[in-house]
Amino acid sequence: MKIIYTDVLVIGGGLAGQRAAIGARRRGHEVIILSLVPAKRSHSAAAQGGMQASLANAIMGEGDNEDVHFADTIKGSDWGADQQVVRMFVDTAPKAVRELAAWGVPWNRVESGEHEVVINGKKVTIEEKDEAHGLITARNFGGTHKWRTCYVSDGTGHSMLYAVSNQAIAQQIPVHERMEAMSLIHDGDRCLGAIVRNLITGELVAYVAKATVIATGGFGRIYRVSTNAVINEGMGAAIALETGLATLGNMEAVQFHPTGIFPAGILVTEGARGDGGLLLDGELNRFMPQYEPDKKELASRDVVSRHMEYHIAQGHAAKSRYGEHLWLDIRLLGEKHIKRNLREVYEICGHFLGVDPVHELIAVRPAQHYSMGGVRTDHRGESSGLRGLFACGEAACWDMHGFNRLGGNSVAETVVAGMIVGENIADFCDDAANELNVSTSLVKQFWKQQVDAINMLTSGRGKESALQLGNRMKDIMTDKVGIFRDGEKLEEAVDELQNLLRRSRNIGVRVKHKTANPELVNAYR
Repeated sequence: MKIIYTDVLVIGGGLAGQRAAIGARRRGHEVIILSLVPAKRSHSAAAQGGMQASLANAIMGEGDNEDVHFADTIKGSDWGADQQVVRMFVDTAPKAVRELAAWGVPWNRVESGEHEVVINGKKVTIEEKDEAHGLITARNFGGTHKWRTCYVSDGTGHSMLYAVSNQAIAQQIPVHERMEAMSLIHDGDRCLGAIVRNLITGELVAYVAKATVIATGGFGRIYRVSTNAVINEGMGAAIALETGLATLGNMEAVQFHPTGIFPAGILVTEGARGDGGLLLDGELNRFMPQYEPDKKELASRDVVSRHMEYHIAQGHAAKSRYGEHLWLDIRLLGEKHIKRNLREVYEICGHFLGVDPVHELIAVRPAQHYSMGGVRTDHRGESSGLRGLFACGEAACWDMHGFNRLGGNSVAETVVAGMIVGENIADFCDDAANELNVSTSLVKQFWKQQVDAINMLTSGRGKESALQLGNRMKDIMTDKVGIFRDGEKLEEAVDELQNLLRRSRNIGVRVKHKTANPELVNAYR
C-alpha cells in the first residue's frame, strides 16, 4: 500500500480547486491537487459568458455597487440564499476580477466614444466616457439591474482557468492527473484524506492530509441532456455522502439553461441574449415579452426555461426530426460582433449544428446546466458533519445561490470561494489542535475496502450493465425530475431509481483488466 502525505489534498483541478490550493500554498502549506483530466481541461474552461463583479466602469453599469449585486443575487435565488455568504461573495468579487487581471486574464475593456448595441431587440447608441477608457467593461446578463458581467469575449472560463493554472504552477503546486478519489478516509470525526485510483495504471493510493477539499464540480451528467462535461457526474458529493457523516444540501435545486443547442445540449452562452439575441417560437414570433414584460429574454434562467417549456407545450414549437425546439436569433447583432464577442458560439453552431448564426437561426431548448446542491458546508466552506473536510465551487452547497443561480455568478463563485475557503483551510492547518494523527491500520482499512470493491467487479459474474443502468437513470431524471415536477412523477422516479440501485449490486464487467478501463470506471461509479 502506497501512502502519500500532504497538508492539503484538493480533489478537483478546476477554478475553485486551484484557487483554494493557491491560497493554502501561499500560507506555507504543502498542497496536492488531484484531477481526472489535465487541469487546463477542467470543465471551468467551458464557461463562456462572464463573471459578475460590481465594478461600474461601463456606462450601462453606472450606479452599480455591492448592494445592488447583493439584492440581484438574493432575488435571483428565489429568496433561498444565505445572506451572509452572498455578502461575502459580492464584497470579494471585484477584488477577484482585479487579481485575475494581474495574473493575465485579458478582460474586455471599455472603449470611449459612441457604440451601437442591441437592447430589447433594437439597435441603440450608447456613449462611453473618456475617463473610463481602458477599464474592465461589462455586458448585460439575466436577472440583473446593471451591466455587471466582466468577460473575455465568450472565452471567459478558458482565460480564467489558464491564468489560475499558471499561477498554481508558479506556486509549484503539484497536480496529479488522471486520478480519481474513490472514498474519503476518516476516523468517525475528522476527514484524513482519500483513497485514490490511478485511471491509467489502476493502482490504488492513499493520500493522507490535514485538510481535504472537494472541488469536483456539478452532477449534470445524471441527466440525459446537459451542458456539463462528461466528467461531471457528482462523484465528489457521492464520496462525501458515503462517509455517513458529511451531508448534502439543496440537491433538489437543479438549474436548466435556456439555450442548450438542440439536440446536442451544448451551451450557447447567456451572453448571446445579453448582447441582444432574441428567442423566437416555431412561427418566428418573439414570445418572451408576453411572459416577462420587463426583463423579457433576460429574466433569470429558471424563469426563462420554464416559459420556454410551457410555450412548447402550448404548441408553439418548431419541429425537426429530433423533436420540438425553439429558436435563438442573434443575426441582428451583426457579423463583426458575433465573430469578435461570440466567436465560440459561431464555431459551436458551425461544428455541431451546421448553421451560420450570422445568417441563420440557432435551434435551442433548455438543458441541465448547474447544480445548486452539493456538499453541505458552513460559511467557512467546512463540512458541518466531518471536521477537516472542505468543499468549494459547484461541488459545495454553502447556500450562495439558493434555488436558482444568476448567470455569471458561478464562475465568479469559483474564484471567490477558492479565495475565501483557501484562507480558512490554511487557518485550520495552522491550528495546533488539528495536527495530523492517523494510524496506518486505519488507512489500510479504507484502502482494502476499495481493493475488494474493484476485485469484486473484475472477478464477479454480475450480469447488469453499468452503461445501461446509467442511461436509464438519465432518462428517469430527465423525464420525471426536470424543469416541471409533481408528486406523482417524483414518487415514480424514486421507485424506479431504487430498483436501479438494487440492480446495480449485480453489475459485471466484460473487460477484466484493472489498467485503463472505461467499463470498470463506469461500474464502480
